[in-house]
Amino acid sequence: MSRIGKKPVVIPAGVTIKIGSDNVVAVKGPKGELKQAVDRDIKLEIVENELIISRPTDQIRHRAMHGLYRALINNLVTGVTEGYKRNLELVGVGYKAAHVGNTLDLALGYSHNIIFEIPSELKLNTLTEKGKNPLISLEGIDKQLIGQVAAKLRSLRKPEPYKGKGVKYAGEVLRRKAGKAAGK
Repeated sequence: MSRIGKKPVVIPAGVTIKIGSDNVVAVKGPKGELKQAVDRDIKLEIVENELIISRPTDQIRHRAMHGLYRALINNLVTGVTEGYKRNLELVGVGYKAAHVGNTLDLALGYSHNIIFEIPSELKLNTLTEKGKNPLISLEGIDKQLIGQVAAKLRSLRKPEPYKGKGVKYAGEVLRRKAGKAAGK
């Protein structure tokens, strides 16, 4: 039995979960509403204040989906109650970030600035303090969307292993390499 799949999803106060006829789970909470389509083989039932996910057989496919859908539904519940936040840090001389609405303007050492449109579901904030690296903060209720946008921003200038310059997640530990050994 899947250790993750057999744990029920606890439904906190203020959150409602509706299971549609086509196995679409709709989670509504104080921060918003999210939906997730679930495979037709996976059975969902609400008992008291818990959502129980069960699988029909022990096939590899069913076992894999059991834990997956439990985790996805749990992420929806967490998103509509607490929300998610992801911070990125720009490390490098002259690297800058500014925003107007949901449009992000990045100076990452290329010959031109990069204009990046952030989806309207996310809240964007940039912070530039003297003597510190510029920070980009993404907030929203959809964990998958935040992770995807943050990964796209990071891919614009990945941190390099020698000086660590680039766009990195706040708190990310980079594997550093030694530079050239000095000559004779």
